[in-house]
Amino acid sequence: MMTILHSPFVTLLGTVIVAGVSGYLIGATSSSRKFFSKTASISSLIPGSRTINDNKIEISGDEDVDFDEELLNHAPDWENDDRSGTQSPSKAPRNKSVETKPSWDTQNQEECKMVLVVRTDLGMTKGKIAAQCSHAAIACYKNMLFSNPTSPSLRKWERQGQAKIALQVKSQDELLTLHAIALSLDVVAEIITDAGRTQIASGSQTVLGIGPAPRSIIDQITGTLKLL
Repeated sequence: MMTILHSPFVTLLGTVIVAGVSGYLIGATSSSRKFFSKTASISSLIPGSRTINDNKIEISGDEDVDFDEELLNHAPDWENDDRSGTQSPSKAPRNKSVETKPSWDTQNQEECKMVLVVRTDLGMTKGKIAAQCSHAAIACYKNMLFSNPTSPSLRKWERQGQAKIALQVKSQDELLTLHAIALSLDVVAEIITDAGRTQIASGSQTVLGIGPAPRSIIDQITGTLKLL
């Protein structure tokens, strides 16, 4: 039978062990609480951090930004275009099995290009013109992808560097005339109507995008125009 010695040394050793274990447990609990507290408030400590609440972004150190009010300065007024009829009419979806192509859209070796016709009478700045031309180029490309996705001319234009030529006219009437000619030749043509948030009046028709199409077809429409 084992005999337990109750000497002062044994008593002291037991007290030290119990105190050490208790201190470790208390310290671990305290550290855990501090960690979670810091984690919960980490977003307030990082510059530029943000939290999303409903339809608004709250940015620390800055003003609130509302999605409904934050609009691009140079964005085209698509909604206004639909109401006023100034935007090119959208083509109805085509059945791929009966899809038709323009007579000029063939597998030939002719270079294809897109032209961007800019109205110079509006007094737009270089930056404004660049933005409006970008809208026109994207609109034409999306139109052709939708209406004629297997177009040989479109694929050729994509492979050969997507040539874009900027031209100029001095009135809205000239722009509309060119638009009508392009449509009569079954060439994609998109007029960009500005929302009027900067520089020019709302509803101003700024740029006409035409193509992509073979050079000879484009030149029938804009061959007499000067470079921008």
